[in-house]
Amino acid sequence: MTRRRQGPDLDDRVAAVRRAVELADGRLPAGDVAAARAVSLHVDQRLGHGLEHTVVALAGATGSGKSSLFNALSGLDLSAVAARRPTTAETHACVWGDADAGPLLDWLGVGRRHLARSPDPAAATAVVDAAADGLVLLDLPDFDSTAAEHRLVVDRLVAVVDLLVWVLDPQKYADAVLHDRYLRPLAGHREVMLFALNQADLLDPRATAACLADLRRLLADDGVTDVPILAVSARSGQGLDELHDNILERVAARRAAVARLTADVASAAGRLAQPCEHLPRSGSVGRAERGRLLDALAGAAGVDVVTAAVARQHRQQAAGATGWPFTRWARRIRPNPLRRLHLQASGGSGAHTSLPPASAASRAMVSRALRGAADAAAGDLPAPWPALVRDAAIRSEERLPDDLDRAVAGTDLGAARRPRWWALVAWLQKALAATMLAGAVWLVVLAVFGYLRLPEPPTPDVGRVPLPTLLLVGGLGAGLFLAGLSRLIARSASRRRATVARRRLLAAVEAVAEDRVLAPLRQELEDIHELCESLQVAARP
Repeated sequence: MTRRRQGPDLDDRVAAVRRAVELADGRLPAGDVAAARAVSLHVDQRLGHGLEHTVVALAGATGSGKSSLFNALSGLDLSAVAARRPTTAETHACVWGDADAGPLLDWLGVGRRHLARSPDPAAATAVVDAAADGLVLLDLPDFDSTAAEHRLVVDRLVAVVDLLVWVLDPQKYADAVLHDRYLRPLAGHREVMLFALNQADLLDPRATAACLADLRRLLADDGVTDVPILAVSARSGQGLDELHDNILERVAARRAAVARLTADVASAAGRLAQPCEHLPRSGSVGRAERGRLLDALAGAAGVDVVTAAVARQHRQQAAGATGWPFTRWARRIRPNPLRRLHLQASGGSGAHTSLPPASAASRAMVSRALRGAADAAAGDLPAPWPALVRDAAIRSEERLPDDLDRAVAGTDLGAARRPRWWALVAWLQKALAATMLAGAVWLVVLAVFGYLRLPEPPTPDVGRVPLPTLLLVGGLGAGLFLAGLSRLIARSASRRRATVARRRLLAAVEAVAEDRVLAPLRQELEDIHELCESLQVAARP
């Protein structure tokens, strides 16, 4: 079936409410979100049946003369009439025009149908004319029926028909069921409602005017204003022409369905949009809150532990490379500080480390920092938004330890490069060690010669010091001095290595904070404002 143009902004409203439902899910009351989702589905279904037909429903209480009015408008005796007890157990439909209304009536759940055409032109009433083409007139069961299934049918159809004609009578127009259950919830649907005060022939003009004025006052109390209220009589025909013209004007304009759907969308969006009224702009995570967050995450990630390990490893490797050759083996058998933490000096593939878990105090600092960042981001937003922003920050808390650990494991600590001077010092240490050994061997040989009382070989002197002694003492002293000097240089370099490692680790922690905390906070704020903007589009007058 052809889908006609819905109007200038219905498509925009429907798209806005769909987007709002997506964003509101989990943020706003589930009942209101479900209602808006149902309205969106209903709009699609109704438009799927096209706008060739306009569904007009006569709704009223027992004894209001609703069925008599239905028969009078259709010109046919289709609904049974009774003065006191309810007689409309099923919804009756009368259809004008050649277009097939079967699928639409199937969707409405209306089984009893009649085509308002007669082979005898003389049998046609004034209502059966070209202007009525596309009219589907329904006679609903009584909304105050004692049968629960009748009331359910009324509730279902009142929620979906294109135009509602409320048939009232002078005795029951102030019925609390009518006003509390139907009219107040439909206050935003005044463009798709008409009111017919039936049985006006039983009143004199003054009483009729008084009833109409009182009814208008009651409707204003319900929030229903600027609606047509007609005094009619199904029995005498009073006001039927005016009611007929009002109905056919809506049918000819093909706007009743669009107006109803627009009102449905606006009403559903309006219920969701209450927290968005006077919504100020949100705040932002300032430098102080960001700094506290990064400090807390750095503590939880063990940045200080890792940087200390980088410094220790550098000193240990320097001692192993430049230390006294006869004692450096003791340095080499010590465990590697980074390897003990399952860290690599040049960064890993993102696997886990063996850093100790964060302490309770560190976890508490992270929680406080997350709440502080969320509160700063929420700014002056009214409830329920601050709690939602805080939830967005706290949702990341469970994953933060794992993310931080992976970030530390994957960070290039800048500790893999071995300085060139280590090789030079190592060569010098070997030369000094060789010198010391040569002196020691020489002295041992001299001692053996003396022990055996053999003639000692000539021993050159350097000044007053024998050369073997000078080689032994000089090689040992120079090697120890060079080892000590190298240790001092390595200690200074280890601090620089630790500074580089700390800077890179903090950058990795900041990336985790951005990805897991700050970006979700910004996204939550953007979603909140987009949600409210979508609801404003859907609910605008």
